[in-house]
Amino acid sequence: MDVMLTDKVAIVTGASKGIGLAIVKALAREGARVVAGARGIDSLAGIEGVTAVAVDLVAPEGPARLVSRALDAHGRVDVLVNNVGAVRMRLQGFLGTSDDEFAWAMQTNFFAALRATRAVLPAMLSRGSGSIVNIASVNAFFEPDAGVLDYGAAKAALLNLTKSLAQEFGPRGITVNAISPGPVSTDLWLGKDGVAHTVARATGVDPETARKNVLASIGGLATGRLTTPEEVATLAVLLASPLTANVTGSNYVVDGGLIKTT
Repeated sequence: MDVMLTDKVAIVTGASKGIGLAIVKALAREGARVVAGARGIDSLAGIEGVTAVAVDLVAPEGPARLVSRALDAHGRVDVLVNNVGAVRMRLQGFLGTSDDEFAWAMQTNFFAALRATRAVLPAMLSRGSGSIVNIASVNAFFEPDAGVLDYGAAKAALLNLTKSLAQEFGPRGITVNAISPGPVSTDLWLGKDGVAHTVARATGVDPETARKNVLASIGGLATGRLTTPEEVATLAVLLASPLTANVTGSNYVVDGGLIKTT
């Protein structure tokens, strides 16, 4: 199926690994011209149709710099995927999580997306079209424990922003949607500072056992496996496509059946 992204200009933040890298590759395969931003860009080298930009997207000026590079290179932006984000496990709970730690979570998972959106909207509005896809998380509304309370709060803010922007800019041709992945096979879950390793160190078990224990404690996955980055990327591409131009203000859960409620 042709998703009508050939020669569209797309910006992807947090593009060097995991979900972001998968989205970059998926958009490029569909013929989009992708401007990919991340602090480290070695993994983006040699991908046809991709311009890699080394940038700190958590810095206040970082998102605007990335958008400027895209506009300078291509003269327009059709798609923005706000993917940049990170989580640190908070094993000491709410009382052990400082203001600075909450501020870090908000800057990384909310303000980076807010600033990129603010920077890109004037160019989209001038053309009367555009698609913004925010990568949120099931933790925006699913919090089985305090381990990611600051991350969840930041992602909840991103979901709220998604709804608000969809209402404000829908009449002017801009769609804004969110994707909320559950556990995904990325560094967030499997890396040395990810969920599995952090819990393993705290509980004295190996990371694989810790991963299984954590998943069991939050209700388990109906599919029995983590979501792949490519599965999230497929949905991002569809939401970026003109084929879904009347889909806006929506949040799509990709969680292997983690959330049991309707």
